[in-house]
Amino acid sequence: MASQGSAGNVIAAICNVFFPGLGQLVQGRILPAIIFAIVCVGGYALWWLIVPAIIAGIFHLYSIYDAATYINND
Repeated sequence: MASQGSAGNVIAAICNVFFPGLGQLVQGRILPAIIFAIVCVGGYALWWLIVPAIIAGIFHLYSIYDAATYINND
């Protein structure tokens, strides 16, 4: 069982730096991966509206944090 701060979580967090949701996908969590990807890509695509881009940036940072602190309870 991987614990918080394990090598798997660090790799997942690094994956999220490059593409939001990729780290959750590496961890096997498909629904959070899809949600993070859609919100971030959609928000960044609407960058000229400013607010969606800010929301996307916050979600992007949270996706990194979420992957780094995930604890598998299986």
